[in-house]
Amino acid sequence: MSKARKARREKQRTAFDDSVCYQLYTFDQYLDLFTEIAISSFEWVGLPSTVDARFIEVGLYEDKAMLYFNDEVMGNLCLKGILGGQLDVYNIPLDRRAYASNGYQRVCGRSDSVIIWDNMTHWCCKDKMTIYAKRLAELDATIDINCNAQRTPILIKGSEQQQLSLKNAYKEFVGNEPVIFASNDFMEGDGSSFGVFTTGAPYVADKLYELKVNLWNEALTYLGVTNISIQKKERMIKDEVQRLQGGVMANRYSREFARQQACEQINRMFSTQISCHFRDVFNQNDDRKEDNEGE
Repeated sequence: MSKARKARREKQRTAFDDSVCYQLYTFDQYLDLFTEIAISSFEWVGLPSTVDARFIEVGLYEDKAMLYFNDEVMGNLCLKGILGGQLDVYNIPLDRRAYASNGYQRVCGRSDSVIIWDNMTHWCCKDKMTIYAKRLAELDATIDINCNAQRTPILIKGSEQQQLSLKNAYKEFVGNEPVIFASNDFMEGDGSSFGVFTTGAPYVADKLYELKVNLWNEALTYLGVTNISIQKKERMIKDEVQRLQGGVMANRYSREFARQQACEQINRMFSTQISCHFRDVFNQNDDRKEDNEGE
């Protein structure tokens, strides 16, 4: 294999590797964005100082469940747990083991611990957001490819004798020369060996971007985050917007009710006054705006 050919292959591998790394980086960015949104969507009120609200949400997002219990030395804790063993009549695990990354472990049961679920289906949220992040990263790569294709490179075919003349003529062309001069022997023979080909591609990046926005909104809908999945018409009233949020509210209630149900059980078992609610800045801003207009 010649050195020139080997160098070209090395360059191609490098470009391919860079493309793969960039797409993986884009995937990580989307997954991080979804993680930030998911773990900051709920506000916990009345938690003991020994319980970290952020740690609860991270654990629910990554592992679908957290275990709330009381430690005789440290007080109330909420840690990740291994759930298994026998199930009760409602398919809730009876055997529970809380653990922490520093090696702490504690065996718990139904009488001295409460399981906090991320949603009513008891499925892991991160698994689904990983799929959305992957699809969005692939869409970004497709949009980039389509935009790059609009550069429309030109392929000029000619004999070896014509190559130098063709290169010089093209330099004048890209240099905006008003007139390009050629000698009589510029087109040697009958010119059958000469040809110009364009590699133009249809522009569909705008449609792909619209698909990307819809996919992004679909992911937010799953998280219960308010979004407008269609182009909002001018002067659309609040009631019309809210009617479009049926899927958003259904998913939100699934996540919120699972937390509220756990709060009720914790309060009964440990005599606390813990509550949890969804943060909805969109509706809060609308309510403030209506109050100001009423004044």
